Amino acid sequence: MFSYRHAFHAGNHADVLKHVVLIQLLNYFGQKDTSYFYIDTHAGAGIYALHGEQASKNAEFETGIAKLWEKKDLPGAVAEYVKLVKNLNPDGRMRHYPGSPFVAETILRAQDRLRLFELHPNESRMLDQNVRKLEAHQAAQGNKPSSRGKRVMVERRDGFDALKSLLPPPSRRAVVLIDPPYEDKRDYRRVIDTLSDALVRFATGTYAVWYPVLHRMEAREFPARLKRLPAKDWINVSLSIAKPAPDGFGLTGSGMFIMNPPWTLFAELQSIMPYLEFALGQDSDARFVLESSQK
Repeated sequence: MFSYRHAFHAGNHADVLKHVVLIQLLNYFGQKDTSYFYIDTHAGAGIYALHGEQASKNAEFETGIAKLWEKKDLPGAVAEYVKLVKNLNPDGRMRHYPGSPFVAETILRAQDRLRLFELHPNESRMLDQNVRKLEAHQAAQGNKPSSRGKRVMVERRDGFDALKSLLPPPSRRAVVLIDPPYEDKRDYRRVIDTLSDALVRFATGTYAVWYPVLHRMEAREFPARLKRLPAKDWINVSLSIAKPAPDGFGLTGSGMFIMNPPWTLFAELQSIMPYLEFALGQDSDARFVLESSQK
């Protein structure tokens, strides 16, 4: 159960896609003064050392953020993502990569709320420590109040189960990121069941689901199953950077499925996905898929 550690994969091509999309979602929600919740069901450790023992083992960041680091022709949304990562590396060297909680914490305002769940004991402890350090730094700069338990909550809990108690949020506005490792194939079913319940409790919430593009049956059928859920609208975007290995091992593609997306998101993805395919692609099998319930 506790074998997965995101540090091995930090900053790879899948993180690029996930975090570019997440930034666009959070920016959109921040356009209104009304507060909103960011809920992360599988939050990880929050931040990762790219040259630490785990991240450097396979150096997966070389397939993602490293390919964009020195680019001068980045589209606006991709440039914003790279700038966010660079702001965590003020000396200009690519040392640290933010997980989704740190991406969100950077963007959310003082009135917004973060609810972060992580079941892995080591990851949960590291997340709590890292969030405390970030909050203390921001409070010292006068940027955001440090109000543990109110603005930011970190819990070692199963995020699938924890989500139920938070829906609907008081403000009736929320971005929910569901990002399990899928090492256990039961995660596919749990995502579907969790979303089915969530859409009953809070039909207008925005739900963003990350998923791997793999040959296994559960992965191949997963987007179609998500499309059958009763969300008003959805966007499905995936990026594959290379032909899958013959043995089926290794992640060469991933996707984001967004339920109740902002009306601006599809056009934004239309403008940036060709660039990401070109910039991150490794062979002639590199491709992206972009589809919507309204297209």
